Amino acid sequence: MMPEKEQVVVDSEMKKRYMNGETWKFEDDIDNNNNNMSVSVSDGVLLGIDGGTTSTVCICMPMIIPFSHSQLQSLPILSRAVAGCSNHNSIGEIAAKETLEQVMADALSKCGSKRSSVRAVCLAVSGVNHPTDQQRILNWLRDIFPSDVRLYVQNDAVAALASGTIGKLHGCVLIAGTGSIAYGFTEDGKEARAAGAGPVLGDWGSGYGISAQALTAVIRAHDGRGPSTMLTSSILQALGLSSAEELIGWTYADPSWARIAALVPVVVSCAEAADEVANKILLESAQELASSVKAVVGRLGLCGQDGKGAFPLVLVGGVLEANTRWDVGKEVIKCISKYFPGVLPIRPKNLLLGQHG
Repeated sequence: MMPEKEQVVVDSEMKKRYMNGETWKFEDDIDNNNNNMSVSVSDGVLLGIDGGTTSTVCICMPMIIPFSHSQLQSLPILSRAVAGCSNHNSIGEIAAKETLEQVMADALSKCGSKRSSVRAVCLAVSGVNHPTDQQRILNWLRDIFPSDVRLYVQNDAVAALASGTIGKLHGCVLIAGTGSIAYGFTEDGKEARAAGAGPVLGDWGSGYGISAQALTAVIRAHDGRGPSTMLTSSILQALGLSSAEELIGWTYADPSWARIAALVPVVVSCAEAADEVANKILLESAQELASSVKAVVGRLGLCGQDGKGAFPLVLVGGVLEANTRWDVGKEVIKCISKYFPGVLPIRPKNLLLGQHG
């Protein structure tokens, strides 16, 4: 346990450094020595954050050292907090920071802990595409937590891969939620990625990409540039609109990525009802996702010299969930298997943090 005088100094230091006083006001009312938690946190706590374009999840758990893979199924989760988008490319840096700070504060508050109890923060967030992104977030986290807290920042694809390989960073992960990305690691630590650059630069195959193509198809059908499609009536009904012209106002009133991507279930339903336009959108999206995986696997040589070597492929994200007759994930695997017969698809049943996207 930290001596009382040292504890006061640490708390005082953090009160000067935290970004949002209201966010951390709960710390004034917490007495770490008299909480009602059933799990001891005498060694401090760990914060794990999964930040996506749709939602952000933070868990707080005791700092367990040493840690073994056999403990994964029985990890004592002290608390879990959920917030909105934390991808700075989607909502801006200020809003993203506010989301991340709030979700960490909520998780600590729920389990009766303060920042002085935190020993490590592991942040996996979409939008971390370059070392400068990583360093900027590390600097910001350092302004919130004491200098002795260990900080780790990665793209959320890294955490997604680990969720399917029991922590081992080897193989390839494909995320297709609001956005999409393929990310891979070799056993000796080399890494590569494809896609994940956002909708403007071509996240085709993502929830946003699928929905944007569907909206475009409706407009094209309306003005005579494209074939008629069931997507028109289905999307208008889902949005409570009466005409295709109203889609223009709806789209640009709030063009946030997650809002557009939420139309994916409508596209899938139309494809399952044999709508040719919707079916083509999903088929081409699956092929785009497969091409991202193919690029990563090829660059890293995960399939071996003969192209037939075995490697894990972790599939994560709402677009890839196997809960419909038109299974995008199954179609992606079918496409990839033509090139890499040794692919070993993995769909994590229980992601530790939450839903990627």
